[in-house]
Amino acid sequence: MMRDGYVARWQGIEYEASPDNGSVRLYQPSPAEGFDKVRDGRYVQVVPVAEIEDLAYVRTTCSWRGEPFIVLAEYEQWLRVEYTGGRAPVAQQLGMEEFEYGVYQGWIPAAEVADLREYRV
Repeated sequence: MMRDGYVARWQGIEYEASPDNGSVRLYQPSPAEGFDKVRDGRYVQVVPVAEIEDLAYVRTTCSWRGEPFIVLAEYEQWLRVEYTGGRAPVAQQLGMEEFEYGVYQGWIPAAEVADLREYRV
């Protein structure tokens, strides 16, 4: 599983999270006590930030064809990546699309990436 976003540990369990001032929204894919259904496969509970044991931003990185990327998502055998090398001609040569000014993203085969790592920021 590729992660890019906040995670929080609450009562010894790590959840996908979203901080919001003095509270943190915790998400999980299945029903549980205290969690309300947002949609199928998505349940949320809001807890005070004081109850959170740990809050961090998690980012997954990799390299592809010798260049650095952030992994944004995965689908089957593909990874959605964002080029972080800072050189537009290189991003274009790699077939990345300009998502917005200076931001290049694309789908690449997961089997071709190297140095796949998760960082806690």
